[in-house]
Amino acid sequence: MDERATGLVLRVFPLTETSLVVHWLSPGAGRIGTVAKGARRPKSPFRGKLDLFHLAEFSFRRSRRSELHTLCEVVLTESFPNLRTDVDLLDCLARATKLLTRSTEEQTPLQAEFDLMLELVLRLNGGGAGEFWLSVFEVKFLASQGQEPDWAKTKLDPGTRAVAAKMAAAAWGDLARLRPSAVQLRRLAGFLDTFIRHHVGPIKPLAKRAD
Repeated sequence: MDERATGLVLRVFPLTETSLVVHWLSPGAGRIGTVAKGARRPKSPFRGKLDLFHLAEFSFRRSRRSELHTLCEVVLTESFPNLRTDVDLLDCLARATKLLTRSTEEQTPLQAEFDLMLELVLRLNGGGAGEFWLSVFEVKFLASQGQEPDWAKTKLDPGTRAVAAKMAAAAWGDLARLRPSAVQLRRLAGFLDTFIRHHVGPIKPLAKRAD
C-alpha cells in the first residue's frame, strides 16, 4: 500500500543512468530514503520536482528488503528558487542538514525538526542573513534535542549570551527584529561550532563560514 507524506528534499544523487535516490525530511515519516525510478529520463513525471530543499507532497511504497523505498508520485508545493542563486545560503542549509542527520534516527517522526528546518528554508529564501538564521536554527535545534547549552555558564560575554538566550526562547518572527553585532554573531558561531563538534561530532561546511 502506498503511503503519503509531506517532505523537504535533503539530498539527491544518481543511482543508475535513469534513476535517482532522494532523501526526505518529513514530519510523520521522518528521514526517509526513496528511489525515483526513471527520474533522469527527459519525459519523467518527476522532472523538475526533485531538487535540494524542494517542498512537496509525495507518495512511496515501502520496501521489504531495503531502507530505500519506491517513490511513486511527487506534487511540488514550493521550490524556493532564491536558494539556488546563492551558494552561501546552500552552504548554511548543508550545515543544518548535517546537524539534523547526525542527531536523529531514520524513519521516526520528526515534527519539531521538520518545522525548524522549514523555517530556516523560508527565512533564507526570503533574503534573510544566512549566518544569523543558521545560528538561530542551531540554537533552537539543540534545545529541541535537550542539548541546549547553559548560556549563563558559558565563557561568552554577557551581550552574546543574551543574544543566544533570545534565539532559544523567542519565535522566529520576533527574531527578525533582533540586531546582534557582527562581533556577537562571530563569537556565537564559533561557540556553536565547538559545542556541536564536542556533543554531536564534526560538521564540515561546503565552504568556509564567514568570519
